[in-house]
Amino acid sequence: MSGAIIVAVLAGLSVLTLFMGMRHFFTNKDPIEDRLREYGLTEYIRQGRRTRQEHERKDRFRGVERLANGFGFGDKLQGMLQRADVPMSVGEFTTILLVVSAAVLVLTTLRAGFLVGLMAAVLPWVFAVFYLKQRQNKRRMAFTNQLPDVLTLLVGSLRAGYGLSQAIELVAREIPEPASKEFQRVTRAMSLGVPMQKALEGMAERIESDDLDLMVTAIGVQYEMGGNLSSVLENIGDTIRQRVRVLREVRVLTAQQRMTGNILAGMPVLLAIAFSILSPGFFDPFFEPGWQRMMPVVAAVMIGIGFMIIRKIVDIKV
Repeated sequence: MSGAIIVAVLAGLSVLTLFMGMRHFFTNKDPIEDRLREYGLTEYIRQGRRTRQEHERKDRFRGVERLANGFGFGDKLQGMLQRADVPMSVGEFTTILLVVSAAVLVLTTLRAGFLVGLMAAVLPWVFAVFYLKQRQNKRRMAFTNQLPDVLTLLVGSLRAGYGLSQAIELVAREIPEPASKEFQRVTRAMSLGVPMQKALEGMAERIESDDLDLMVTAIGVQYEMGGNLSSVLENIGDTIRQRVRVLREVRVLTAQQRMTGNILAGMPVLLAIAFSILSPGFFDPFFEPGWQRMMPVVAAVMIGIGFMIIRKIVDIKV
């Protein structure tokens, strides 16, 4: 019996491989790709295919994206995805959340009832927002740490005789991510006809950094009124460098408190997993019919509130 199953599986795989090979062989070739391949420009072919596949992938979730826009959170979610640098569309991200929420709803309803399942189905959305916020903060901090080097390169380029647009292109090439990616977006927008100040303001909106706002405002004022832009940017760079140093010192001083908050928030979850493994059925009374079903939900909400309070306490503004 097992031998027949193996033969059937191998035969199916052979037919599938043959079908894929014939499909690839008989697919109509793109004449533009053939011309590019003749000149050895295979990198452009790969870029074109990646772009085409990305558009096709996004088109599959266009309906879900329209649904999110209909509920009024599509634009906000799009901004959060851009600021967090998550390479997904609103439709893709919403689809994943809907699938996970549906799975949580079904599993929790079978275990603890529909009301608890409905509450648990909201948790993936809460965790998703928290994840995006964490990525935004991490990316903003990395960008702020790079900003003094960005300003130093801008000042050096301006004093060497480069124009501001050329200096921005140099920053986009030389500075590592995430600053390079943001300045590449600025140069791309400028090449499409967007004014420089508008492109810089768009970058400031994505990053949401006070230091970057200061730099963009200074560039805008100097661009309108004239003056020695390199000296202004140099002074701003010195100020930001001092603020970054103080911020690092504050993070070192509050590292123990932040670690304590993480441990206190994670300890109940780890203990619950340990008790479930060591003593199966330990938590069964909490899922029997009655008011005790609400206790795990209330405990999870209180743990989340306590974690956010601790994070707010140690989040010292500089």
